[in-house]
Amino acid sequence: MRASWLRVPSLSLLAFLLSLSPLHATAEADISNQTSVRKVGEVSLVLGRAYIERANGRDLIETGTEIRVGDRVFTEGGGHVHVRFIDDALVSVRPSSTLDVVRYDYDASKPQNSAVKFELSEGVARAISGDAAKSARERFRMNTPIAAIGVRGTDFVVSANSRSTRALVNEGAIIMAPYSSECRSEALGPCAVDAVELSQNTLQVLELGSGSAVPRFVVASSESALSEIESSNTNDTNAVDVQVASDDNTGTLDSNEIYLESVATTKIKSEVAAAEKISGQSPNDQPANDLSEAPVVLADFTPTDALTAVSTAGDQLVWGRWSSPGAPSLLSLSLGEAREGRDVTVSSTSGFILYRSEPSGARVESGLGVVRLDLSAAEAFYDSSNGIVAMRVAGGNLELDFVDRAFATELNLDHASTGAIDFMANGAIADGGYLLLREDSKILSGAVATDGTEAGYFFEQQLDTGRIQGITLWGAQ
Repeated sequence: MRASWLRVPSLSLLAFLLSLSPLHATAEADISNQTSVRKVGEVSLVLGRAYIERANGRDLIETGTEIRVGDRVFTEGGGHVHVRFIDDALVSVRPSSTLDVVRYDYDASKPQNSAVKFELSEGVARAISGDAAKSARERFRMNTPIAAIGVRGTDFVVSANSRSTRALVNEGAIIMAPYSSECRSEALGPCAVDAVELSQNTLQVLELGSGSAVPRFVVASSESALSEIESSNTNDTNAVDVQVASDDNTGTLDSNEIYLESVATTKIKSEVAAAEKISGQSPNDQPANDLSEAPVVLADFTPTDALTAVSTAGDQLVWGRWSSPGAPSLLSLSLGEAREGRDVTVSSTSGFILYRSEPSGARVESGLGVVRLDLSAAEAFYDSSNGIVAMRVAGGNLELDFVDRAFATELNLDHASTGAIDFMANGAIADGGYLLLREDSKILSGAVATDGTEAGYFFEQQLDTGRIQGITLWGAQ
């Protein structure tokens, strides 16, 4: 696993960042007062209660709500908003969060001249770079109350409040720095002074606060490590008070929240409960947006009927779903059925959650060696500009090497629109039996049963014409 590295700042990073100083000097003088009637994005998903604040007041956010420069997105406890921007960037605003769209200049004909700026004043947000940030990295900025964050074509999650900022990188890299005379909040792009870079695949958190003058790395490879972080922060007189979220999910922000869209924690459990309470229905009962007419092609390993708790009572691993932003699913249970006697392991941005029975805690048995599993069930979908269609899953294999803590897998997929596709992935087995892979065009997250006899994972891969994604379940040979 590649180590993340500190530059505070090194000569090479300093030279690169200082070369951007004219951009800082000419950045917007009073961008917070800008308003625009031009649409720069649209809400693609909303759960719970969320609002959009403008100069003329506050309105309830709905799917399809336009996002403009100067808008403030505010979510209540249990609220969750996805915004798709005009350059295909995606920003996910988590519960009890406030995000301002300060600037969004994008010209598809000249993306290198783009300028993007957000302000996360409190809460948690995930940002996946679009064409603007990828083409003009030196002109992207996410501000928090105490830190400036620049990117290098990135997918990252930030947790922020007035005294602390924490970030986790899923793909690419970020550069975080505290505000100073050389790093002004009104500027654009990454800062040079006291800057620290965090890269993907490190399973580390980059944190500013708790009395630290510069960002520091916190190792967080498992939920137990995150608990240790909370304990150390609680003992720090300058730290944010850490509270476990209550049923309405209004607890103070903590390190766990940055894992909401990767390795799951108790925060996911409380958020799911809040979402269920608000919706008044199980996620599988929610409408599948505009996908009800999507053609369903029954695959060899796709259930012909929706699974039930009775049929999966003896399974150690099952899928649940707390939202339905994508294709309809037969393989996932209602949350009430899925979590009966099981604990959360991983979660996907498509709303899937993998539950696992853990009779002895989240520890995988020792001495398992190399284990090969057969594909038990799977669903795969192709998402393009023409809509979402089910793909055929013809077979696959999964090998788990508990000695070298690595896995290798392959899925055989096909559809008339794509032809035959072999999804192949090699990644790491993290503490607790989590399967993790983050690449530029490929994501996989999953878990292994504690006795090594079952596994399940969510996968996603970008294609030239769209993307494929799905969920799997595996059993002993």
